[in-house]
Amino acid sequence: MSLEIEQRESEGIVILDLKGPITSGQGDLELRDRLLSLHQSGKVNIVLNLDAVSDIDSTGLGLLVFGLARLRKAGGGLALVNLNRSHVELFLLTRLAIAFELFDNEQDAVSSFFPGRTVKRFDLLNFMRHRDDPNCNYGAGSAQAC
Repeated sequence: MSLEIEQRESEGIVILDLKGPITSGQGDLELRDRLLSLHQSGKVNIVLNLDAVSDIDSTGLGLLVFGLARLRKAGGGLALVNLNRSHVELFLLTRLAIAFELFDNEQDAVSSFFPGRTVKRFDLLNFMRHRDDPNCNYGAGSAQAC
C-alpha cells in the first residue's frame, strides 16, 4: 500500500492528510516531494494529520526530521496531529517527541502557528502515566479521556 496525501488549508495553514505507511519506498518520496514543493511555494507552516498513517519506519522518521529542519530554517514549522499509540511510542523511543510539536486535535495544531493563541499540546506525561492502561486509547484526540 502506498501513501496517499490529501492537501487542504485552514486559516492559511497547509494540512496534509496522510493515509498509509510513511516507510521506505514510493510513499516517502511522495511526501518528501510534497513538502519540498510547499516550501518552494512559500508554504512553510504545515500540519501533518497522522490519523490514517499505518506505519512509520526509520526512513519515514528521517523524512519528517528533514522536513522539520527545512521548514524551521525557512521560519516555519511542522506540527503533527492525531498520533496513535504506536506513533507516540516511536517518537518517545527515538527521543524525537521533544523536537516535534504534537497535538491531539487539528485546531490546536493550526493555532500553534499563531503567536498569542492558546493551544493544548499532546500531553506526553499523561501518556507515560497511562500507556499500559488498556482503557486508554490514544490518538485522534482521545488522550484527554485517560
